[in-house]
Amino acid sequence: MAIRPALLVCLMLAVGAPLQAAETIRLSAAQQKTLQVVSQTAGESGGAAVSALPALVVVPNAQMRVIAAPVGGLIDRLAVAPGSQVRKGQVVAQLASPQGLELQRDALQASSQAGLLQQSLKRDEQLFAEGLIPESRVQATRAAAAQAAAQANERRQGLALAGLAPSKLAGSLALVSPIDGVVLEQSAQLGQRIEASAPIYRIAKLSPLWLEVQAPLNLASGLHEGAPLKVVGTDVVGKLLAIGKAVDAASQTVLLRAEVGKGSEQLIPGQAVAVELAGAGSAGLRLPAGAVISHEGQSWVFVQSTGNEQEVQFVPRPVRLLGQGGDSVQVDGVKPGEKVAVKGVSGLKAIFTGVGKE
Repeated sequence: MAIRPALLVCLMLAVGAPLQAAETIRLSAAQQKTLQVVSQTAGESGGAAVSALPALVVVPNAQMRVIAAPVGGLIDRLAVAPGSQVRKGQVVAQLASPQGLELQRDALQASSQAGLLQQSLKRDEQLFAEGLIPESRVQATRAAAAQAAAQANERRQGLALAGLAPSKLAGSLALVSPIDGVVLEQSAQLGQRIEASAPIYRIAKLSPLWLEVQAPLNLASGLHEGAPLKVVGTDVVGKLLAIGKAVDAASQTVLLRAEVGKGSEQLIPGQAVAVELAGAGSAGLRLPAGAVISHEGQSWVFVQSTGNEQEVQFVPRPVRLLGQGGDSVQVDGVKPGEKVAVKGVSGLKAIFTGVGKE
C-alpha cells in the first residue's frame, strides 16, 4: 500500500527530524500497523555460509549444433519446429537448389573424366610393355589420370558436405540432424530463398547444462572447482567447473561456470536463476531483497532494537552487499538472530531520509 506524504510527515513529526545512521526510529503500535512494518529474524532461513548469486542457464558448446544451408536455394520443407525432439540422422528440412544440381553435374563429369583417363592409362601401360610407345607417354598419361582422380575426389567430398548423392542429378537436398537433441531456434521460413551457410535450425542436447554465475570478487576468491551448488527454489544441484581469471570492470564480478546434470530438465536455456554456493567464504546472511535500501551510495537495513505492545524501535544500519540473486540478497553487517524489517521498508526509508529527499 502506498504511503501518502502527509502521513509520513506526521510520522516524522512524531519521531523528530530526518535521522542519521546511529539514531533510532520510534514507532507506536498504531504507526507500525499503518506502515505495515514486518520484521524477520536474520538467519532463520539458514545458510550463513551460503551465497545466493544470479546465474544464466546456457548450453555447453560441445552440445550445440547449427544446421545451415550447404548451398543456396529455396526452402520447400520444414519438418520440425522449436521445441521438437529430433534424432541423429532425422530429416529436418528440404532445400531445392540449382547450385546443388551444378555440384552434382560437376561431380559426375569429374568422375567420368577420371574413369576415361584410368582406361587410357591401362592401355598405354599395355602398349609400353609391348614396346610400342615411349615411357614418356605413359608418365604423361599417369600424371593426367592422377590429377583427374584427385579432382573427382574433391567433387565427391563437396557433394558429401552438401548432403547430395553423387549417383544421380537431384536438385532437392535433405538436411538432417547431426545429433539427438531439441530444436532451440528456427532461423528460416518455408518458401524462403537463402544463401549458402545461412542458418536454418539450432539444435542442442539439453543434459547436462551449464550455469554462468556472476560472483563478487571477494566471494569468488574463496571458491574452488568442484564446489557444490543448488538452484534456488528447485532441487537442481551441480558443481563448479571453472572460476574466471578476469574481473568485469563494470560490476567487479567474476564469471563462474558450473555444470548441472540431475534435474537439468527443469531448466531452460537462457533462463535467469539464482544459485546457492556452499563454502563461499563469507560470513554474510541472506535477507529478502526488499529489506535493503540504497541511500547516498550506501546500502542500509533497519534493525529492530526493541519492541513491545506500545512501541517498536528500528536503527538504520549500513551493510555491505555480498551477492544478489532472485528475491534475496547476501549482506555483511547483520548478526544471526537480529530482527530486520522486511516489509514496510519504504515507509521507514521516507522517515530516515526525509520526505521528498533521497
